[in-house]
Amino acid sequence: MARRRFFVPEIRRGSAELHGPDAEHLVRVLRVEPGQVYELSDNRNVYLAEIEFARKSSVSFKIIEQLSPSLPRVHITVLAALIKFERFEWLIEKATELGAAVIQPIDATRSERGLAQASKKRSTRWERIALEASQQSRRAQLPEIAPVLAFDAALRGEAGVRLFLDENSEAKPILQILPGTRSREDRIAVLIGPEGGWTDDERNGAVRVGWSACSLGGTILRAETAAISALAIVQAAWHA
Repeated sequence: MARRRFFVPEIRRGSAELHGPDAEHLVRVLRVEPGQVYELSDNRNVYLAEIEFARKSSVSFKIIEQLSPSLPRVHITVLAALIKFERFEWLIEKATELGAAVIQPIDATRSERGLAQASKKRSTRWERIALEASQQSRRAQLPEIAPVLAFDAALRGEAGVRLFLDENSEAKPILQILPGTRSREDRIAVLIGPEGGWTDDERNGAVRVGWSACSLGGTILRAETAAISALAIVQAAWHA
């Protein structure tokens, strides 16, 4: 069974400390004791560490050695139009598990009015969701949860492959859009629309500046389902 992994603020002089909910989980739920071994990440490197003491909401670790983390096969930015927060948070969790490097919320024309403004108060919660998903999936680094961008600004993002998910029947299947030659240095951006879909202006604007319209099949997917499907396909393609 794989060791549990936790993120810590820093590794300092061969030691690390964990406070708050994660420490309380270790102490009250896992009932950890000195001498037990876990993995830690400082969001750069991964370490094997032994518990020195654990009490209430504080756990101290002694670093044993630095480990070789599993490097991502591809850098993926998910640009997702805002949807109702309950479902958007599910999207964040699953996109994190599937290896997204950046999760960029987008304010699209058909995003529900008021979500962009309300999202400013959700950043801490979204980062916590990404943290927990990163620990569960044993990531070495946390994804970046970026501030909301307007649709036009999102189109200017740089990536070698820019995929515009579109329910339009004329869009090519996503597998036909992916490059035949792939490497770890590749940067992929996936743009996912809101529940109401893209407007013609958004669709035309994306294609005009170099985004490739692509399809995930003949059915209409919820936004969060489309995000997960596209991420799974891209990850599988770069692991082939």
